[in-house]
Amino acid sequence: MAAQARAVVSGQWLADAIRNGLVGSKIRVLDSSWYLPITKRDPKAEFAEKHIPGASFFDIDECSDQSSPYDHMLPTSSHFSRYVGELGIGNDTHVIVYDTNGFGSYSAPRVWWMFRLFGHNSVSVLDGGMKNWLAEGRPVTSEQVKPECKDFKVTTNPAWVKTYEDVLENISTKKIQVVDARSAGRYRGIEPEPREGTLPGHFPGAINMPFTSFLDSSGKYLANEDLSRLFKKAEVKPDQPLWATCGSGVTACLVVLAAHLLGHPGVCVYDGSWAEWFKRASPENVISEGEGKKM
Repeated sequence: MAAQARAVVSGQWLADAIRNGLVGSKIRVLDSSWYLPITKRDPKAEFAEKHIPGASFFDIDECSDQSSPYDHMLPTSSHFSRYVGELGIGNDTHVIVYDTNGFGSYSAPRVWWMFRLFGHNSVSVLDGGMKNWLAEGRPVTSEQVKPECKDFKVTTNPAWVKTYEDVLENISTKKIQVVDARSAGRYRGIEPEPREGTLPGHFPGAINMPFTSFLDSSGKYLANEDLSRLFKKAEVKPDQPLWATCGSGVTACLVVLAAHLLGHPGVCVYDGSWAEWFKRASPENVISEGEGKKM
């Protein structure tokens, strides 16, 4: 097993690793960009056009439970093992994930969390993503590399994944803090959800911390003291049991990463998130300043 890696690495760190020929042998870089269908962006096509030298594309939709009615729910451990092995990742590989979102970080933390969930701690998010990589004038290429398949053995941390039933139970027991990483408008129910047939709002007891609040204007993660201040302001204690939710389990992982940076690993994710909750919950469990859910 590879050792624990820093959760976030800088563009300079990765540029040095590329220059020193470590990418491809000891380090694998993954473009894990993902966009909501409503944006009409094709991350795979964008990857083919330009990406960080030596990178491979990690498809969040492909590496997921294809039998689920919900978007990109977690794959089985054997599916994950096979998928990342084909990307040339073994248990001793240091994985660097980034995405091309204008925020600087959006879907990469989801893939960072997936690796950790499946027992691989040698994984880091590129701070500021492609946004900063380009802003710093670093190289990109359209050249694609075909990595040699590796054997990737999985050990799963199933307790990190929460279900609809877990959240429902917590609404009555109120034992666990739950942070919702969607925008304030979607959380409050006054801005539309990006998925058809789903209205905005939140479930009882959820605390809103929009994922963008963990990033500075350049898209990099805030300094630890600023992250601490954010949690304090939201009255969330990252050293106490904490679950994260969002629209479909992607940006929730920025909450996980922020807590991890403060020395509190193991924040759990409600994988189905709002996409599942709205479909399954009874109207009284959909809190909204807008129209809410009808019977």
